[in-house]
Amino acid sequence: MHSTDLFVISGIVVAGFVCQWLAWRVRLPSILFLLLVGIVVGPWLGLLRPDELFGDLLQPMVSLAVAVILYEGSLTLKFAEIRGRGRVVRNLVTLGVLVTWLIATLAARHILGWDMLLAALFGAVVTVSGPTVIVPLIRSVRPNSALSNVLRWEGILVDPLGAIFAVLVFDFIVVTQTAATTTQLFTTFGLIVAGGVLLGVAAGHAFGIVLRKHWLPDFLRDYAALAVVILVFALAESLAAESGLLAVTVMGVWQANMKDVDFDDILDFNESLTLVLVAGLFIVLAARIDVAALVSLGGGALAVLLLLQVVAGPVRAAIASIGSDLRWQERVFLGWIFPRGIVAAAVSALFALRLESMQFPGADKLVPMVFTIIVGTVVIQSLTGSLLGRFLGVTDPEPKGVLVVGASRAAIFYAKALHERGHRVMVASPSWGGVSQARMAGIPVFYGSAVSNYAERHLDLTGIGKLLAMSYQPGLNELACVKYRYEFGRDSVFTLRQHAESGHEKHQITGEAAGRVLFGGERSVDELGEILSEGGEIKTTEIKDSYTFAEYREKHPERIILFISDADGNIRFPLSEDSNDIVTGDKVTALVTQHQEAPKPEQGVADVQ
Repeated sequence: MHSTDLFVISGIVVAGFVCQWLAWRVRLPSILFLLLVGIVVGPWLGLLRPDELFGDLLQPMVSLAVAVILYEGSLTLKFAEIRGRGRVVRNLVTLGVLVTWLIATLAARHILGWDMLLAALFGAVVTVSGPTVIVPLIRSVRPNSALSNVLRWEGILVDPLGAIFAVLVFDFIVVTQTAATTTQLFTTFGLIVAGGVLLGVAAGHAFGIVLRKHWLPDFLRDYAALAVVILVFALAESLAAESGLLAVTVMGVWQANMKDVDFDDILDFNESLTLVLVAGLFIVLAARIDVAALVSLGGGALAVLLLLQVVAGPVRAAIASIGSDLRWQERVFLGWIFPRGIVAAAVSALFALRLESMQFPGADKLVPMVFTIIVGTVVIQSLTGSLLGRFLGVTDPEPKGVLVVGASRAAIFYAKALHERGHRVMVASPSWGGVSQARMAGIPVFYGSAVSNYAERHLDLTGIGKLLAMSYQPGLNELACVKYRYEFGRDSVFTLRQHAESGHEKHQITGEAAGRVLFGGERSVDELGEILSEGGEIKTTEIKDSYTFAEYREKHPERIILFISDADGNIRFPLSEDSNDIVTGDKVTALVTQHQEAPKPEQGVADVQ
């Protein structure tokens, strides 16, 4: 029996990884695959029975997992970012949450016939979206930059705010089941809220001071954060039942807004841990779904789903965008896109477990209904988002811009050349000097590593479809090529040979880790940097019937071709010094160094300045 249990647990971990990997490959939210696997191995095949497998440990395990997930989400909530995101985002995460809650509550109450308290809890849970579902959807649908920024920041900010709201509603419900009088009801609820908030603030501030004063070695920071989360959750639950989730969420929000404390490495660690917890948690929770309860929801569940999709979303967007400069088409699209994800599933499952232990009527229907909303919104919006966006004219055209990774001299020069020729370009680098140089040239920048988990949430790839990996760090270039070849396609990922030494294999990037190597590998990052140090200028020449590329190359053999643009704005990078696929109408952008001969162009043939 022991070996069987061990096999089942290991199977959960492996299946979770496979689901996450598959979701990454097909660019869909992983929650769809995780829920599907859980339903198949649970209710359908009966291979996984969580209540039998974990017994009395199931609820505390789920509680701790949800606590870590909420803490990780709350670490991303910085109030300065809310103030800096504009009126629409602020309204969406405040008024929009209240509108969604009210409509969802009334729908569950009158369509499903639920108890008002359970309906209110359901309404609070479905106010939460999250970056894990919204980011893949944005990249698939490609809305314009205004909508992309609003949707992405709403997903990031509403995650912890909606979770706090849901926890407060749940705590209120729990208190109503134990309080004998109205006075006792609000007194007990006030103690839970006050206890959770005070403990969260105290623990968050104390741990922040420990990190600020560097009392912990770097290799123990992540471990300490996890230990503190578990300790605070357990302590809060022992002092005031049901205050644990509120305490860890408040702790994360407090730490995220402390000055002079760097939590990025802890956030990265918690994100990695959350991947494992979410994968296992979703499979286990989906395996517990009561098919009979799901079927009993019947058409009412679909009616609630459609009401949230067709009514709640547009009303939320209309109210939030009052006084903004969004066009009506953008407001319609904003109202259509609001998928539910990880936090909604996690907290609903935990709430259901606790309500079932209290024998709260209808508690067994909460998880099936929330999962219906999750799957329904993700599927509907994934299938219709692109069509609606094109119909409304709010999607970006085919992404033709370039992400330049690195702050080497060659990287900055390439970025300037692309920017000055009117192409969308962004420089991503953890080097402040390089980022500052690009910013002074008016080039959009991302200060940080393009391969980090932070970049997954904050790097805006709207309109970008190619990669130039030109960092001085070979490892960063290789990681960027591996990561973005699935984002942009293998043929859209480029790099340079790293070193100026001879072509020894120890200096070469080979195999699947490499992008397409520019200049046939004849030039390196170092060599191009040395050439640029001698000075030079960028010249663009249009190829015509009267002036072929062969004539251009014969006249300017020393020019280093940087890229070629066609009439539609598509960019091609040279895989060799000379190319036969440059045709009439193409514009060749090249580097002309000061020591090169610069003969006057023939009449009718001029460089485009």
